[in-house]
Amino acid sequence: MTVTIYHNPRCSKSRQTLQLMRDNGTEPEVVEYLNTPPSVAEMTNILALLDMEPRDLMRKKEAPYAERALAADHHSTEALIAAMVADPILIERPIVVSGDRAEIGRPPENVLKLL
Repeated sequence: MTVTIYHNPRCSKSRQTLQLMRDNGTEPEVVEYLNTPPSVAEMTNILALLDMEPRDLMRKKEAPYAERALAADHHSTEALIAAMVADPILIERPIVVSGDRAEIGRPPENVLKLL
């Protein structure tokens, strides 16, 4: 089964999660999501696997969140997902997907459930 990590190499938690996976014998497919953002379909699937709403997975302190007024109630789920795909810096990291399950690596040990 393929295990995928949506990774930001500049993020310490993302690096720690990737190393933890490797230390436990899993070499995941690494997607540097800032360079290769997930599609709307992939982001929708990730949210479903995490059982989260878009805002639950958004980094609210990032500039695009305020610039796009994403806290406003009038944004639909589809609009929030589109914003995450357009500005992937908004996506919390790292996300690890394995089959029909996913975890956020905060803390990194969360992903051990998937391995």
